[in-house]
Amino acid sequence: MKKMKKLPNDFGYQLDEYEKEVLQGLDKEGYKSIPNLKKEIERYRAAARATLTKKRNINIRISEVDLLKVKAKAAQKGLPYQTMITSLIHQYSTGQIKD
Repeated sequence: MKKMKKLPNDFGYQLDEYEKEVLQGLDKEGYKSIPNLKKEIERYRAAARATLTKKRNINIRISEVDLLKVKAKAAQKGLPYQTMITSLIHQYSTGQIKD
C-alpha cells in the first residue's frame, strides 16, 4: 500500500494532536473498511436525500448545552450539525425514531 505524503507546512496550517494521530495511524495501519459499509453508505445517502429537498428556514431556541452536545455528536460522525439536526427531525417525522 502506498503511504500518504506528508502535508507541507507551506500552507501555514499546523495539525492538531488528533490530526497528527490520524495521519500516523494511516501511515502505520493504512485504510480500514468500516463494518456494514453498505448500510452506512445507505444511511448517509438517506441523510443527503433528506437535506437536498426543498428547504424552509426555521428558528428555534435550544439550550447552549444541548447545542454543544449535538455539535460534538455531529463532529464524531463527520456531519455538519445542521445536517444532523435535519436528519433527526426527518427520522422522527417518518417514524424511524419512536417516542
